[in-house]
Order: sequence, then C-alpha cells, then structure tokens
Amino acid sequence: MENQPVNLILAARAAFSQAAALVVQYSFSILGAIILLIAGWILSGVVSRWAYKGLSKIHGIDETLARFFESVLHYSILIFVFVAVLAQFGIQTASIVAALGAAGLAIGLALQGTLQNIAAGIMLLVLRPLRVGEHIQTINVEGTIVEIGLFATEMKTADGLYLMAPNSTLWNTAITNHSRQASRRQQLSVAVGNDVDIDIVTQTLLEIVKSDERVRKDPPPRVYSDDLTAEKTVLMIEYWARTREWSETRHDMIDLLRRGIAAKGIMLK
Repeated sequence: MENQPVNLILAARAAFSQAAALVVQYSFSILGAIILLIAGWILSGVVSRWAYKGLSKIHGIDETLARFFESVLHYSILIFVFVAVLAQFGIQTASIVAALGAAGLAIGLALQGTLQNIAAGIMLLVLRPLRVGEHIQTINVEGTIVEIGLFATEMKTADGLYLMAPNSTLWNTAITNHSRQASRRQQLSVAVGNDVDIDIVTQTLLEIVKSDERVRKDPPPRVYSDDLTAEKTVLMIEYWARTREWSETRHDMIDLLRRGIAAKGIMLK
C-alpha cells in the first residue's frame, strides 16, 4: 500500500511524457499541414490563372473552354495537396488514391451520358464547326446558335422558339452551317412556252438579275436551259449573293422577275 502513491506518480509522469511527445509530434504535423494547405491553395490559384491566361491568348480557344480547364487544373492541384496533407499524419495515401480512382470510375460510369456531352462540347469549342449567331442545320435540329456550353447548346428556331440540344447530338451528326461562308448560291426556275424566242427570254432574265446590286458579279449570274418538254422550256436562273442578305435577295428577286417578265409580255407556263 505504501508503494501505491509512488506508482501513481510514476504512471502520471509517463502519461504526461507520452502526451507531451504526441503534442510535439502532431504540432509539427499540424503546422506542416497548415503550411502545405496554404501553399497548395496559393499554388493552385496561381497555376490555374496562368493556364487560363495562356489559353485565352490562343486563337480559337473559347472562353468557356478556358474556364473549364482552369477549374480542372485548380481542383486537381487541391486534391494532390489534400493527399499530401494526409501523408503528413502518417496515413497511407495509396489506399486513398485507389479509393479516389474507384470513385472517379463509378462517377464516370454513372454520368457516362453527361461526360459524353462534355467531351462533345470541348470538341465543338475547339474545332468550332458552329459559332454564336450562326444558323445551322442537322438531321434533328435547326436554328441560330445562342450559346455553346459544355453540356448543351442553346439555339433559337426560325419561328422564335427556344431550343436546347445536347452537345453529343450535334457532334455525332453532320452539321450544315448556313452562315459560315461569305456568299451563297441561289437558283430559281422559270418555265416558258416553246413558241417564244428562248434567247430573248434568257437575255431578259439575265438583265433583270444583274440589275440587283446585291447580286455578286464574281461568279457572274447565268441563265441556262434546265429541262425541255413538248410544250415548255424550263430556264434555270443562278446567281450568288451575300449570305446575310440571301433570303431577302431571294424574295425580292422573285418579285423583280415577275414584274420584269410581265413588262416584256412573256407568258409563263
């Protein structure tokens, strides 16, 4: 019984020594982890901003794509910093990395369609087969591009409706861009009876087409016979106009041809 107080004192001293050692050990670990977190956060911000500025200077890289890569780089660095912080406390990081890989694989399989849209969005932003303000047509959709996102593309139809198409539907099909080229060809047909002088009619139609200043002189407009029957000859009128004026020129040209043909007394079939 006399040795009991002595044993308690010795046990308390041993416990205090161990606690002090642990405090010293983990104090340095905690301090190192805090320094590592601060340094990693600063580094991720600097590197991601540097990457964004570098990508923004590259011709053809869209703002959305530059922001996306900035975010990916920023959070990737933070993940590596987090793993390094855990290693400071003696935690085996190999299992954590394996768990993160497995979680990433599971998320990738669960979001397979979404990731497919993201990949398609990146390709659309890099290769740029379509741009904001251009009118496009595919097998499934047609409209004017309003915004190209990483998941979907927003469009406005000809009758003013809002349309959102997943990027994968645009990337996996042929795209006809009606706005990309500076000029477009227009073809109109006129049928006249075989009892009139085709050469005079051809010359008359050609003069009418050339009278419109919006019709391009190069390549020059032309009128040629496209079909022939016992009763009529079908003449094809072909000209080029600026893409942004193509529809307006077509509508005005039909009225111009109608009035010009009537003024010459030419009867249509």
